[in-house]
Amino acid sequence: MTADPVAEHYETLLAQHYTWMFGASFDEKVAEQRALIERLGVSAKAGSARTAIDLGCGSGFQSLALAELGFSRVVAIDTSAKLLTELQTRSAGFPIHTVCSDLDALPELVEPQSADVAVCMGDTLTHLPSKTAVSKLFSDAYRALQLGGLLVLTFRDLTPTTSGLDRFIPVRSDAHRIMTCFLECESSETVVVHDLIHVRNGSEWTLHKSSYRKLRLAPDWVCGELAAAGFRVERNEPAGRLGAIAASKQS
Repeated sequence: MTADPVAEHYETLLAQHYTWMFGASFDEKVAEQRALIERLGVSAKAGSARTAIDLGCGSGFQSLALAELGFSRVVAIDTSAKLLTELQTRSAGFPIHTVCSDLDALPELVEPQSADVAVCMGDTLTHLPSKTAVSKLFSDAYRALQLGGLLVLTFRDLTPTTSGLDRFIPVRSDAHRIMTCFLECESSETVVVHDLIHVRNGSEWTLHKSSYRKLRLAPDWVCGELAAAGFRVERNEPAGRLGAIAASKQS
C-alpha cells in the first residue's frame, strides 16, 4: 500500500470504477477528448516524429486521443497500476509507453526539450499535494517541451465554497452501482473529497468509501504560475464542468 493518499484512494477504490463513472463508453470519451485537445490547438504533422506526454493518464482517454491524432510516441504517466493495465489492454497497436510514477519524477522520465506536447487533463492537477508541486510541474513540463511546445491543462475550479446539500454531487448510477461525491471545504487551499460507491451484490448493497484532498486552484492563479515558468497562455476557457488552459513555451 502506498503512502500517497491520492494514489491509495485510486488503488483501493476509484480505479475499478473510474471508466464507468464517466457515463459514456471508452471510445466515446476518447473521441470527446480528441475533439477538445484539437480545439485547444494540439496537432501532429502527418509522417513526423512527434512526442506527447500524458501527465496523470488514468485509463487513457487522452493518451489514445493523442495517438489517434498522429503522435509517434505517447508517454503515459500515472500512479495507478490498475488504470495503467487497463490502458495497456486498450492501446495494443498504438505507440503508447506507460510509466507508473508520481508526476514529480517527470525530469527523470523525459529528456529536456524532447516533447512537442504535454497534457495534464481530467482533474489531475488538483490531485497534486500542494501549490508548490503544481508550480514545479509547470517548470518540469517547460523543461521537457521543445521551443513552441504546448502544455494543455483541464481542471475543476474548486475555489467557490459549497455548503449544505450543495456539497453532495451525484456522479452516476445504474442497476448495480450508485456513486455520490461529498465535498468538504476544509481550508482556502484544499477540499476533502469523499467518494461513496454503493455496489449491488444480488439483493444486498455494500457501501465502499474513501476520501482524499484536492487543491482549490483558481484559473487566474494557474495562468500566473504558467507565466512565471516561462509559458505564454494561449487559451483559457470552459470545457464542460472543467476549465481548460493551453500555454506555449516561448524561449
